[in-house]
Amino acid sequence: MKLFIISDIHGSLSAFEKALTQFDKEAADFLVICGDYLNHGPRNNIPEGYDTKKLAEKLNQHKEKIIGVRGNCDSEVDQMMLDFPVLAPISNVILPNNSRVFIHHGHLYTQEDCKKLLPKQSIVVSGHTHIPLLEKNDDIIFLNPGSISIPKENSLPGYAIINSDEKSVAISIHTLEGEKLKSIKI
Repeated sequence: MKLFIISDIHGSLSAFEKALTQFDKEAADFLVICGDYLNHGPRNNIPEGYDTKKLAEKLNQHKEKIIGVRGNCDSEVDQMMLDFPVLAPISNVILPNNSRVFIHHGHLYTQEDCKKLLPKQSIVVSGHTHIPLLEKNDDIIFLNPGSISIPKENSLPGYAIINSDEKSVAISIHTLEGEKLKSIKI
C-alpha cells in the first residue's frame, strides 16, 4: 500500500495541481490530506493560485482516492463544497504489516498526547505547522509533509510517502518537484 500525503493546501489550485502530478508519478494508492483544504486562514497571506471553487472541483474529481481529516481552517461550508468527508478530526489506516497510521491535522493532539494514546510502532501523520518533519520519538514515528502552498521556516512545498508491504514500511519526505529530502525504514 502506498500513501501520498499532503497538507495545508489553503485554496491553492496551482499547488494542488503540482501535487497531483507527483501523486500520478508516485502511483500511490491513496491521497491523504491532513486538512486545511480551501480556506487560506486569517493568519496566512493568500497563496499563489488561490481559487477555491476550481480547487473544490479538482479535489472532487479524486474523491475515491482521498483520505482526509479536518484542519483548523476547515468548516461546514467547506464540506458543502467537497464530495468526500472532511470534518472528522482523525482517521486511521492499517498498513499491510499491521502498523497503524494515525492521521490528524496537528492542532488537537500533541506528540505527548499521541504517545499516550497510540500503541508503539504507530505512525502519526499531521500537518498544521507547515514545516516538514520525519522523526522517531519513543517508538512512534511522527511525519509532517509541510505545506504544499504556504511553507514556513524556509522549508519548500512538499509531500510525504508511506510505502508498505507485509514486512516493512518506508517513509519519506519530498519537495513538490519530487526530490527526496529524508527517509526512514521500519
